[in-house]
Amino acid sequence: MRRTRVATAAVCAALMVVAPAVAVAAPAPVVAAQEQVAATKIASMSRAEVAAYLTGYELDAGAVRHGVDLYRMTYRTRGVDGRPTTATALVAVPRGAGPGRPTVAWLHGTRANRDDTGSMSDNLDRAAAVQFATAGHVTVAPDYLGLGEGPGTHPYMISKPTVTASLDALRAASGLARLDRRVLVTGFSQGGQASMLVARALQRDPHFRLGAVASISGPLDIRGAELPAALDGRLDGLSATLYLGYAMVAWNREYHLWDDPAEAFQAPYDQMMDTLFNSDTPEQDIVTSLPGSPEELFTTAFLAELRHPTGTLARVLRTNDDACRDWRPRVPVRLYTSTGDGDVAIANTLNCRDQLAESGVRASVVNLGDIDHVTAGRTAVPRVLAWFEQVD
Repeated sequence: MRRTRVATAAVCAALMVVAPAVAVAAPAPVVAAQEQVAATKIASMSRAEVAAYLTGYELDAGAVRHGVDLYRMTYRTRGVDGRPTTATALVAVPRGAGPGRPTVAWLHGTRANRDDTGSMSDNLDRAAAVQFATAGHVTVAPDYLGLGEGPGTHPYMISKPTVTASLDALRAASGLARLDRRVLVTGFSQGGQASMLVARALQRDPHFRLGAVASISGPLDIRGAELPAALDGRLDGLSATLYLGYAMVAWNREYHLWDDPAEAFQAPYDQMMDTLFNSDTPEQDIVTSLPGSPEELFTTAFLAELRHPTGTLARVLRTNDDACRDWRPRVPVRLYTSTGDGDVAIANTLNCRDQLAESGVRASVVNLGDIDHVTAGRTAVPRVLAWFEQVD
């Protein structure tokens, strides 16, 4: 049983694979051009080192054009309550790249521990940023609120602060690197949903110009696809438990779904969920503490509410489940998915395509085949880069 949990943790971790170590420069302080930005160089790779690094992650070493410098950037943004706070982001800067290459925004998948983001750990989120940067694109990968070195807890699957933190990261990065106003947006899993939200905001932003958006395996239709699949057994039980538990804890902090956690969670989980998802608990500890299915985690009454949301929960879903509804992208849109995904139901992508079609937008869907969630993310990154090069 423990072996199964450990294996599933690799899925829930959303791209936590670690590649062979690459020699990097010692951290050095950087004086940013904008007062609100502080940055530290965390890695410096030559072209040869980039090629070896990408090979370790099974990414496209053939796309290497530039060496890459990596920075952890701290910047000012707004919290869920609208008050000033700080957040961090990874910024990947290509060496020697001339002007005119669009900026890339990479939006990461589910992370429950603040140290597991691309700015803090060597993982596939960092490798994805390197993949885009070595092709000549300055790449900004926000940690989101409450992760990385940002204070507080992460407002998981809450749209507004995710968008605000991501756009503010792009603005702040202009004090660290020369950014092209055109932005190509992509992300995986949670970041697949966030990519659509951020793209919509960029389309009306006066500082940037949206160039294209590529969503990878995102929960793009929570009500119509992800919740039903998570609750009827079509998805991996432990993954569904982690994602739903995480979301409900985050939503309760913001929207007050219950007065007593025992209304939502069975004992003993009612006494531990807030601590498990406090952004400081190691993900392996979270996984080994959770039961193997939503039925074992939630009370009967709350399961019924999840199946047929009413009241506050229905309002929360309307507010945070609109990635593809009611907007008309004016740029190319591509949606990546896989039939073997046990974490995010393929219906999310298909429903998103149909919702965009209702607005007159034809989004192309790429089915990566019978591969799992994490493999789909890793497989999609080089393909997204190749597509971005076509639409650039």
